[in-house]
Amino acid sequence: MRAPSELRVSRERNVLTVAFPGEEPVGLSAEMLRVLSPSAEVQGHSPEQRVLVTGKENVTITNIEPIGNYAIRIVFSDGHSTGLYTWAYLEELARKRDELWAEYLRELEEKGLARKS
Repeated sequence: MRAPSELRVSRERNVLTVAFPGEEPVGLSAEMLRVLSPSAEVQGHSPEQRVLVTGKENVTITNIEPIGNYAIRIVFSDGHSTGLYTWAYLEELARKRDELWAEYLRELEEKGLARKS
């Protein structure tokens, strides 16, 4: 597992830029990070328990806390702070950003839900 070479929050606090050694930086929106949080609250303890989170289009990043040498905890403006974003998970989000976002939007549409609350 490799650590990112860059982690930077935008001035507006709505994008986390992440880069891994030898790769281009990728911007991950706070909304995406929040709705795809690795927390049990969102992911559940099995795929069947996963929660489809909506209404986070205006969420921002209020703080980032290092967790050892393997992860960060992101604190969001809605109070959510229980997800630990490991380097491997951040790398997956960066690598598959467009695919994961499209999947999220498709799932919302299938369930008749909107991004807004």
